[in-house]
Amino acid sequence: MRCFVQSLEQRGELVVVDREVDPKYELAAVTKTIEDQCNKAVLFTNIRGTRFPVVTNLYGCRDRLASILHTTAGDLNRTWSRLTDQTDQTRDLASRTSMFLHEASGSDELISGCLRDLPLITYYERDAGPYFTSAIFLAKEPDTGVPNLSFHRSMYVSDDELRVRLGPTHHLTMFHEKAERRNEPLEAALLIGTPPEFFLAAAASVPYDANEMLLAAEFAGHPVRLRPCQFVDLEVPAETEIVVEGRFLPNERREEGPFGEFMGYYSPVAKNAVFEVLGVTWRSNAIFHSILTGSPEGNLVQEVTVAANMYRRLSEVLPGIVDVNCLPLQTHAVVQMHQLYSGHARHVLLAAMGVEPVWGKICTVVDDDVDIYDLHDVTWAILTRSRLKRDIAIVDDVPSYYSDRDQWGRMGIDATVPYDRRAEFERTRIPGIADVDLSKYVSTKRRAAER
Repeated sequence: MRCFVQSLEQRGELVVVDREVDPKYELAAVTKTIEDQCNKAVLFTNIRGTRFPVVTNLYGCRDRLASILHTTAGDLNRTWSRLTDQTDQTRDLASRTSMFLHEASGSDELISGCLRDLPLITYYERDAGPYFTSAIFLAKEPDTGVPNLSFHRSMYVSDDELRVRLGPTHHLTMFHEKAERRNEPLEAALLIGTPPEFFLAAAASVPYDANEMLLAAEFAGHPVRLRPCQFVDLEVPAETEIVVEGRFLPNERREEGPFGEFMGYYSPVAKNAVFEVLGVTWRSNAIFHSILTGSPEGNLVQEVTVAANMYRRLSEVLPGIVDVNCLPLQTHAVVQMHQLYSGHARHVLLAAMGVEPVWGKICTVVDDDVDIYDLHDVTWAILTRSRLKRDIAIVDDVPSYYSDRDQWGRMGIDATVPYDRRAEFERTRIPGIADVDLSKYVSTKRRAAER
């Protein structure tokens, strides 16, 4: 992660804040302001009450995510699909040790401490307290030992306890429930500030028995170093900045929340999982990674994983799939396609509504002349190409994201042109517009003098 931060600084994509910042609200307020103005990554060097610098909005740009996989933003879905497909094909070979370098102890100096030594950040006005929002949970399937990486918000209660929201469909939830049926705790480690490839792997949608540590190594394209934990039977990426070791207590639920979620509302107080902290270690000069929920960084990686998963599944069953994007949230998927026959768009629309059971609340299908990364262009296609009575389908009472239970349902929008009338829908274009250099037409010096 440090190398990634350095690369962003060299490219002019990092804002450094040296002024002292309060971790309660002020850090979130400054982060949101910078994201709105330039969407650059932010490094806070002076956080009140802690020795750790904080970096945020690292992964809030599609180009940055693409650079991790050594590809372009336009080819991100295809690259993601190819790499995850390779991992699916080798998930029964989870012991492929050639992808990992196992160290008896980390080569970096490790420092031990407590949770209260870390930045305890409160983001939104009604949040119940400080939360760890970027932490990646590493745990092993109780029977097979296959490791899983996943994101879950964690509320700070004390140096010994975190309360964690585990969604009902998450693999970690299934691990926890399987362990507690045996009245056993589930060991886990919170990874804060992982190498970027592990951040992407934790967000990926892969089968229950897939090895997401292996996926991270596939993303990296080279073997990755692992070191053993001190208090639990797990190996973690050696370059992880901060590791919190512990275990989920069996058959124990305690109140957690409220918390400002990505949809812009507060999730209510609920009984959630209890994580007993056994130890905290960090690298020398460690950097703490923070994510402002609802920010580009908080949403984009989920949007990319949903889009890549849909692209992969749609391409397996139908021709003509060009690209998929989610905007303005992961609950709206836009499929770009090249029509090959009459009714093709309806086939794609039905498939799109079926391949994503959680996030595909609204699925819109557009032609390949529509920019699916521009919400204005997608809306234009809906307004000029959809016949409302015929091209919009609503399926009521279909489950979606757990906190969206009051708005369950699916809507499909066919915003493609009629196949047999495509010539009537040719978009207006101005020849040469891409080559216009305004400096040759407008004198900025003259305008400045006139002001």
